[in-house]
Amino acid sequence: MPTWAIVVAVGCGVIGLLLLSVRLVQQYQRGVVFRFGRVLDDVREPGLRFIIPLADRMVKVTMQTVVMPVPPQGAITHDNVTLTVDAVVYFRVVDPIRALVNVRNYTNAVLQVAQTSLRSVIGRADLDILLSDRERINAELKAAIDAPTEKPWGVLIERVEVKDVALPDGMKRSMSRQAEAERERRARVIAADGEYQASKRLADAARAMAATPGAYQLRLLQTVVDVAAEKNSTLVMPFPVELLRFFDQLSGRDRETAAPPAVPGDVIVNGNQPRAEAPR
Repeated sequence: MPTWAIVVAVGCGVIGLLLLSVRLVQQYQRGVVFRFGRVLDDVREPGLRFIIPLADRMVKVTMQTVVMPVPPQGAITHDNVTLTVDAVVYFRVVDPIRALVNVRNYTNAVLQVAQTSLRSVIGRADLDILLSDRERINAELKAAIDAPTEKPWGVLIERVEVKDVALPDGMKRSMSRQAEAERERRARVIAADGEYQASKRLADAARAMAATPGAYQLRLLQTVVDVAAEKNSTLVMPFPVELLRFFDQLSGRDRETAAPPAVPGDVIVNGNQPRAEAPR
């Protein structure tokens, strides 16, 4: 065998060994090395890394945040309302060795825990809290999912969000009627409060005009101007109250003057005037 052939064969072998021993770890990855099936404590950082061919096996773990949707789950709330809820989970690996060794397919494991925790948390909450206090539900979901995943599996749950709450049609109609009744109640309260305030203002205005008799006439003239501005064919003039009082006083004086004068010497008893008798 020629010498150059041996050199070429040796060179190809060396190149092959180098290719088998060189691994490229990306910035968002970490490399976990298994030597003869036993995991090494030294986690390989990003860059060009070397392993022992045929003895070492490197598994790359992504350290990026994973956004995992949770499929819609049927659940029953604490006040016995059946609904469908879906969510989204944000998590990332903080310990790549535990994520590979302690659990198989940690992504699927986190999904299963999220589904069961979602039904459990919804079952402990009322419908009003679920619809109005999403932050509380999200915090409870995060705590429920993070407890069995962070320390045993090396997975950190960063955030959990409830996306949508699907209610039955009957419950939607009931909530719509309730909201409509609440809005009508508020409208009636506001209208009643406005009427009460207006009546107080009218009473104050009446007392102020009563102190000034000429204010009634000014108000009458203002009313006439407002009515005339409408260009109506018929104009109704309100009768002044002061004029009625004047006629009432005048008629009272006429009655007093029309009464016959009493004869001297007569005695009035119980409003009756007896006749005077002639002396005997």
